[in-house]
Amino acid sequence: MRFVDEAIITVRSGKGGSGCVSFRREKFVPKGGPDGGDGGDGGSVIVRAASRLLSLYDFRVRRLYEAENGRPGQGAQCHGRKGRNLVLELPVGTQVFLLADGGQEKLLADLARDGDEVLVAKGGRGGKGNEHFKSATMRAPNFAQPGGPCEEFSLGLELKILADCGLLGLPNAGKSTFISKVSAARPKIADYAFTTIEPNLGVMTDDGDYEKRMVIADIPGLVEGAHTGYGLGHRFLRHVERTRFLLHIVSVRDMPEEDPFAAFAMLNNELREFSPELSSRPQIEVVNKIDLLDGDALESLRASAAREKREVFFISALREEGLEDLVSAMWRMRSELEANAPAGRFSG
Repeated sequence: MRFVDEAIITVRSGKGGSGCVSFRREKFVPKGGPDGGDGGDGGSVIVRAASRLLSLYDFRVRRLYEAENGRPGQGAQCHGRKGRNLVLELPVGTQVFLLADGGQEKLLADLARDGDEVLVAKGGRGGKGNEHFKSATMRAPNFAQPGGPCEEFSLGLELKILADCGLLGLPNAGKSTFISKVSAARPKIADYAFTTIEPNLGVMTDDGDYEKRMVIADIPGLVEGAHTGYGLGHRFLRHVERTRFLLHIVSVRDMPEEDPFAAFAMLNNELREFSPELSSRPQIEVVNKIDLLDGDALESLRASAAREKREVFFISALREEGLEDLVSAMWRMRSELEANAPAGRFSG
């Protein structure tokens, strides 16, 4: 499925049905009173989080969503039927913004858990029939109340991925190859920068146990200055806000001899500039493409990591070297975070 993380739609609630003007007319009842029924309320528009959805693609194709109008009242005190509510199912992690004419945005809903729902457009009130307006001084009211108007809003939808692990790295670091090896995801893979231009999701199971799954988000490659929008920018940095931990992947091609681990520092600086809280998220550091190094160069890198007391995993995702130890470390970190996490959006 194609991943789409933004959409703009228009929602419109249903109009209320009008009340009825009617008078009782029966044989042998010469002066029947008013008996106009009430109109039904219009349907409302509700947004609801659904874990089975992963993309906002459908909302890029269709832009207008309308609830049902209420039915008008009828004679003999017959009330109109209420309009059906329209429930829009959105992926878990979607934020819903009210878009004003001046370009201002107001957060209406943050659908962080499966089943979360929020009313975004209330249906119009049904009008009262003329039977409600009879009195001692007005025995034959020839008017009824019209139905209430609908509400119409422009909404911005923004999906922030909810995942256990977020993959970060420079362009062409091998993140897409890694996620293709540990999950069933099949992202685009090529030997040039920015082959990933939209996030990919992969699901990793624990020894084939489908009851124990880890969702991995492959975020497009970041470059220095990403927090200001440079490169693919903060449009994708926001996705890592909803991950339990981060996997920093650096290619051996991006490790200069004078400071081999400088790329990790750059990535952490971008996270810190974008969100101080995000920079403190638990991390696993990974050096990829070790198949490009000879034995001496690899041992030199391992020794440098030991001197700096860094826990770094050295892998070749292409040749599946070192993946077993890395995957085990990912499961351990997830278990530790689950054990210490309060009940919240990641529970269950």
